[in-house]
Amino acid sequence: MPASIVVFLVAVPLSLGVAMASGAPLASGLIAAVVGGVVAGALGGSAVQVSGPAAGLSLVVADLVQTYGWRATCMITLLAGAVQLLLGVFRAARAALAVSPAVVHGMLAGVGVVIALSQLHVVLGGSPQRSALANIIELPGQLVDPHGHKIAVGMLTIGVLALWLRLPKQVKVVPAPLAALLVAAVTAWAFGWDVTRIDLSGAFTEWTFPVLPQGDWHMVVAAVLLVALLAGVESLLCSVAVDSMHTGPRADLDQELTGQGVANMVSGALGGLPLAGVIVRSTTNARAGARSRASTILHGVWVLVFAIGFGWSIQLIPVEALAALLVFIGVQMVNLGHIRKVHGHGEVPVYIVTMAAVILLGLAEGVLFGLALAALMALRRLTGVTVRTRQQPDGRYHATISGSLTFLGVPRLTQELRAIPAGAPVDLDLNIDFMDNAAFEAIHAWRLDHERLGGTVDIDELHDEWYAMAASGVRMYPAKTLSSGPDRSWLPWAHRRSRASQRVEPPHGTPGQADCRLTEGAREFHRRTAPLVRPIFTELARKQQPTHLFITCADSRIMPSLITASGPGDLFTVRNIGNLVPRRGTEPHDDSMGAAIEYATQVLGVHTITVCGHSGCGAMAGLLSGGVKAGSLPAMRRWLRHGNHSLARFIETAGDRLDADALDLLCKVNVQQQLDNLRTYRKVDDQVRAGRLKLVGLYFDIGSARVHMLPPVSSSLSVKA
Repeated sequence: MPASIVVFLVAVPLSLGVAMASGAPLASGLIAAVVGGVVAGALGGSAVQVSGPAAGLSLVVADLVQTYGWRATCMITLLAGAVQLLLGVFRAARAALAVSPAVVHGMLAGVGVVIALSQLHVVLGGSPQRSALANIIELPGQLVDPHGHKIAVGMLTIGVLALWLRLPKQVKVVPAPLAALLVAAVTAWAFGWDVTRIDLSGAFTEWTFPVLPQGDWHMVVAAVLLVALLAGVESLLCSVAVDSMHTGPRADLDQELTGQGVANMVSGALGGLPLAGVIVRSTTNARAGARSRASTILHGVWVLVFAIGFGWSIQLIPVEALAALLVFIGVQMVNLGHIRKVHGHGEVPVYIVTMAAVILLGLAEGVLFGLALAALMALRRLTGVTVRTRQQPDGRYHATISGSLTFLGVPRLTQELRAIPAGAPVDLDLNIDFMDNAAFEAIHAWRLDHERLGGTVDIDELHDEWYAMAASGVRMYPAKTLSSGPDRSWLPWAHRRSRASQRVEPPHGTPGQADCRLTEGAREFHRRTAPLVRPIFTELARKQQPTHLFITCADSRIMPSLITASGPGDLFTVRNIGNLVPRRGTEPHDDSMGAAIEYATQVLGVHTITVCGHSGCGAMAGLLSGGVKAGSLPAMRRWLRHGNHSLARFIETAGDRLDADALDLLCKVNVQQQLDNLRTYRKVDDQVRAGRLKLVGLYFDIGSARVHMLPPVSSSLSVKA
C-alpha cells in the first residue's frame, strides 16, 4: 500500500508530461498509466516493474500524431500491442536483450535532449518547433524575447526539482515532480501570475474508437513494428535492471512481453499512449518496499480514482511548469553513469552516434545508425588481432598474439613478426580463439624463415591448439568442441615434451644445452600463469588462512591441489614418507609433525585434518616386508617404526592373508591408524570432542585416478579389501 501511493504520486505528473511532450491529449497519459498499472501489472512477468507512458517513445508518438492524427496513432498502438503479444507467445523476449545497451542508452539520451530543447521553448513562453535543429536555431530568439510570469513559473519548477535532490530523506518522501508542480501551481495562483492553464474539458467523456491510418501501408507497418520493438526492448531491459533491486521472484521475460502487448492493445483501444516499463517508476516502487505486483496494480487504481474524482485539480497546473518538468527529465536522461559504463567496454562511439542521429535525424534513424555501428564494432572485435613483442633481459624475444586470426589481420601480423631480428630466440604465445588458413600460413612461413636464418621459435598455445592441428593436418574445429584446454600445467614434463613433438616443431639446439626442467618451468610460470594469479597472491601475501591441514605421502605422483580441486591458500600441507603421524611421545622422537599439528590447530585454526594415503605406497611395502626392503636405508627403518601400529591393525584385519591386495589394504588401514594417532595429541582430541575439528581419511587410487573416503576411525577399526 505505501509503495503504491508513492508510485502513484510519481506517475501522475510524469504521465501528464510525457503526453504533453508527445503532442497527445493530456488525458491519454493518465489512461496509459491506469492501463499500465492494472493490466500490465496483473499480466506481466515482473513482480515490481511499473509500466506507463515512457519518455523514450514520445518522439515516435509525436511524429505519428503529426503524420496520421491522434485516433490513427491509437490504432497503431493497438496493433503494436498485438505484435508484442505474438512475440511473447512465441517466446522471443530473450532476443531483445541482444540489442547493445549503448544503443538503448544513446537513444534515450537523444530523446532527452530533443524533449529538453522542445519544452524549453514552452518554458520561455514560445512554441516548440518540429525538429531539434529548428529548436536550436529558434532558441536565441526566444531568449531575447522573455515572457515574464511564464519564465518565472518554469524557473521556479526547475529550482524546486534541483533543490529536492539535496534535501533529507524524510522530506523526499514526497516525490520531487509532485512537489515542484504543487509549488509552481500554488505560487502562480497566490500571486495571480499570467500563465497558461491545462485544459482537460471533456477529456474523459469524449471517446471515439481508433481508426486505421491512411497512407502508405509500408510506412504504417514500419510504424507499428517500431513502436512494438522500442516499447518491448525498453520494457525488457527495465525488467532485467529492476530484478537486481529486489529479492523476490525473477522476471519471466516472455510473460512480461505478453502482458505489455495486452496492455498496449487496451491502451490503444481506450485512447491512451503506448506504454512500456519505466525505470523511474519501477525504481521508486522497488525502493519504496514493493514485494509483489499488488503495488503496481494499486497504483493504477489510484491514478484512475484521481482522474475521475480529482481531475479538475490538474487544470490548476501551469503548462509552463509541466514543460519545465520535461526539461529537467530530458536533461536527466543524458545519464553520465551510462556513459561511464559504455566507456568501460569501448562503446562510447555507438552511444554518441546513436544520440546524435536521434537528435538530428529522428528516433528510427538514430536507432538504425546505432545498431549498424554496434554491429561493425562487434565484427571488428571478432576479427581483431593484437600482436605484442618485447625483448627480455636474457636476449630472448617474447611475442604474444591475441584475438581471432583471420586473413584481415595477416598484414599487421606479418609486419610485427618480421620486425624481430633474424637469429633471435623467440617464445611465441598464441592466445587465440580462431585461426583461418591464411593466418596459419603467415605464422608458419615466418617461423620456417626465422629458423632457417638461425633463430629458434617455441610456440605455446594458451587457448586451443589451432596451430598444432593445422601443422599436423588435423581438421580445425570451433574452440568449444576441442577437448584440450589452455592450461596444461598439471601434465608431467614428459607428457608435455611428447605433445611438443606432436606439434611438428623443428628441432633446435643441441642435446647438452637443455636447461633444468625446473628453470624452464619457472620461466613458463612467469610467462603464462603469474599474470593470471598475481591478484590472488597479492591478497594472500598479507596472511595465510587455510581451512585444512592436509597430511599426505611424499610420493611424487600425489598432487594435493589437483586431487582436491583446491587453490593457493586452501591447504596447509605436510608430506612425509608413508603419510605417517608419529604418536605423541613415541620413539624415535620427531617434532616436525607435532610442530605442524600445533601450528595448524592452534595458530591457523584449521577446521579439518585430512590424512591421504595412496595405492602402491613404497613405505607400506617396506613395512609389510618387515623392514627387509629398507635394509640399506637406516633412517628409513627408524622412520617406519612409526608405522608398527598400522601393521598391527592390518594383521588384526587381514589375518594371515597376503594376497595381491594386501599392500593396498595396508595403505588404507594405515590412513585410519594415522587418524587414530592424531587423537593422541591432547589439543586435537579436545577440539574433535568439542566439534570444532574434523578428522578425514582419503585414499587415492593412482591407477584409476579416483579418491575414496575412508570410514571414520570411531565407527570402524577395519577396512574392507
